[in-house]
Amino acid sequence: MTVYLPDGKPLELPPGATAKDVARALGEGWERRAVGAIVDGELYDLLKPLPEGARVRLLTEKDPEFQTLFRHTLAHVLAQAVKEFFRQKGYDPESVRLGVGPVIEKGFYYDIEAPEPLSDEDLPAIEEKMREILRRDLPLRRFVLSREAALARYRGKDPYKTELILEIPESEEISFYQQGDEAYGFTDLCRGPHVPSTGRIPPHFKLTHVAGAYWRGDEKRPMLQRVYGVAFRTAEELKEYLWQLEEAKKRDHRRLGRELELFLIDPMVGKGLVLWLPKGNVIREELMAFMREEQIKRGYQLVTTPHIGSLELYRTSGHYPYYAESQFPPISFKERGEEEEYLLKPMNCPHHIRIYAFKKRSYRELPLRLAEFGTVYRYEKAGELLGLTRVRGFTQDDAHLFCTPEQVKEEFLGVLDLVLKVLSTLGLKDYRARIGTRDPKSDKYVGDEAKWSLAERQIEEAALEAGLHYTVEEGDAAFYGPKLDFVVKDALGREWQLGTIQVDYNLPERFGLTYVGPDGAEHRPVMIHRAPFGSLERFIGILIEHFAGDFPLWLSPVQVVVVPVSEKQEDYAKEVVFKLKEAGLRAEADLRPERMQARIRDAEVQKVPYVLVVGDREKAEGTVSVRRRHRGNLGSMPLAAFLEAALKEYKERLLEPTL
Repeated sequence: MTVYLPDGKPLELPPGATAKDVARALGEGWERRAVGAIVDGELYDLLKPLPEGARVRLLTEKDPEFQTLFRHTLAHVLAQAVKEFFRQKGYDPESVRLGVGPVIEKGFYYDIEAPEPLSDEDLPAIEEKMREILRRDLPLRRFVLSREAALARYRGKDPYKTELILEIPESEEISFYQQGDEAYGFTDLCRGPHVPSTGRIPPHFKLTHVAGAYWRGDEKRPMLQRVYGVAFRTAEELKEYLWQLEEAKKRDHRRLGRELELFLIDPMVGKGLVLWLPKGNVIREELMAFMREEQIKRGYQLVTTPHIGSLELYRTSGHYPYYAESQFPPISFKERGEEEEYLLKPMNCPHHIRIYAFKKRSYRELPLRLAEFGTVYRYEKAGELLGLTRVRGFTQDDAHLFCTPEQVKEEFLGVLDLVLKVLSTLGLKDYRARIGTRDPKSDKYVGDEAKWSLAERQIEEAALEAGLHYTVEEGDAAFYGPKLDFVVKDALGREWQLGTIQVDYNLPERFGLTYVGPDGAEHRPVMIHRAPFGSLERFIGILIEHFAGDFPLWLSPVQVVVVPVSEKQEDYAKEVVFKLKEAGLRAEADLRPERMQARIRDAEVQKVPYVLVVGDREKAEGTVSVRRRHRGNLGSMPLAAFLEAALKEYKERLLEPTL
């Protein structure tokens, strides 16, 4: 057989040759250093046979693809270590049944059904067994079996592997990877790719936690235990990641939400349904006020729509039945003798469409920009709910712009400007744009192909004009139109998808929307969907972690705490609080019978930006002694001077203190 090297040079090899044979043919240096290959653009290991005429580029440990190879093999090492762990406890290793063990960002996991539950306390022992397997430097071997032979290995022993084999198409080979020998090694059904031996895996890995995971993500199937691990090329990368992990625990919005009394998710109210406590509601209201102010400046009109809608409304829009599994079941009144059926609102757009359609529209009215803080409901699986970032009821800063085809690019640019204003105001400067287009091979999309192409082109033109760096993700579009998302990095470098903008030629068609053009004829408007925050719940959850609960003054639930030195200054403390509140600041006095330093410390723990200490001198002179969080004691100043500086910081939504 013939394969081709990156420079186009042909290389003659025996039939069934692998990338290992390519390395051997290129000399001892390559044979020693090669860990895998890129074959016709696809990642291969050294063990998989090459196709005739393939273009082959060998990989070494310096190539970024090496991480995928060793992380995948580590998943197999984990499975082998778990089997050995239970063998040591007196169980038959065959009683450990295995689901899947893929590579994920920064690491790997394996889904396992064990004879007794695993806990995080078991992980150090399993991790040590994994290190022992690396030290053994077990070679990997790849082999292929017929469907009958493959099923014979697992039938009656492991239902998960049996199910996976039965789903492999007849045209595909069924491959296995074995590390070590049959007695003390490990063999797994796997497509690959892997490193050549366990000794090639860098020892810079750590098992992080055990979680529950339904088989194939289906809550009606068995619950397995998913063991997670992270792995890196260097010790420094692992150390940095583990620091981030610890820092993330400190910033966890669920923990801070309790400690700072921001929100509550109460099982008696319902899973995934958020109760905003007074302090958390301040953050929510401030964000809404900011967005409302910006929208009014930009010509938006505010509307309010119901929390439910007729099922027929969502049949027309296509949301039902397209997304029936992620919606709450319809509400039917048939048992009362009525034919009406309703749906908890999963989207705001059909309601806004009906507002547009309530009267005849002229081109002179366009663009029409309708905005709403609309609460919607999605039925997320219980196992996928996560604090504020994955809920069942959430409020979107939703808006729909109805415009002529000629206005699309200008309107899109206007929305881009609004999103960038939101990100800059909150100091979220590290972001990238991602354009989601239609997958031409999928049937989930509705509408005319030509209009899809036009919408995708208009988004790209607007992104280029705005100077955005973007990537294109095929298949990431909404079912009715392409979109542009902003992916933002927080203070720990984690990425979050935030604002989204969508161009839609299809829903106006489905609802028969029109406007009268300059020619007196009826024309079809274009819709732009946009939500810079996305959902307030998720956005606030991300902000809590980004700021570690230490919000800038304008978002802080309590902006100022006044602490009198003793009971003698309590009246003056109350007077200061009155003036602060009168000026528009959120202030309170701490009059508890605690030591002054304890009350100051408690304000610090609650992450209050300013503490004003007042004693006899301040009372006599009408001043306050100012302490700024992270800056310490700023000294004494007239109350009026403090008010002026604090109000500027608040009203201008500054990220840095003015004092």
